[in-house]
Amino acid sequence: MYVIGNFISAIAEILDIALSLYMWIVIIAALISWVNPDPYNPIVRFLYKATDPVFRPIRRTIGTLGGIDISPIVVILVIMFIKRFAVASLIDYASRLGR
Repeated sequence: MYVIGNFISAIAEILDIALSLYMWIVIIAALISWVNPDPYNPIVRFLYKATDPVFRPIRRTIGTLGGIDISPIVVILVIMFIKRFAVASLIDYASRLGR
């Protein structure tokens, strides 16, 4: 059972890192959108391609509040929830398997 526990723990840590990385991508994309970036810049194009598929359904569902797009805030809150609930649950489960 130690091997399975270590495997689940490793998956939880990789998921935690991936979610943290994506959260920073969302934050950077939100900050970049405030300054009217060059749409042909490769970094800006990457940020839009990485975040737009996640933002689009939220924008359709919630819309904007007074002209302010809150989809990045919603995405960050969802990421934080997944990190606190799913990743923490996986780590707890892995530690119980390791006993």
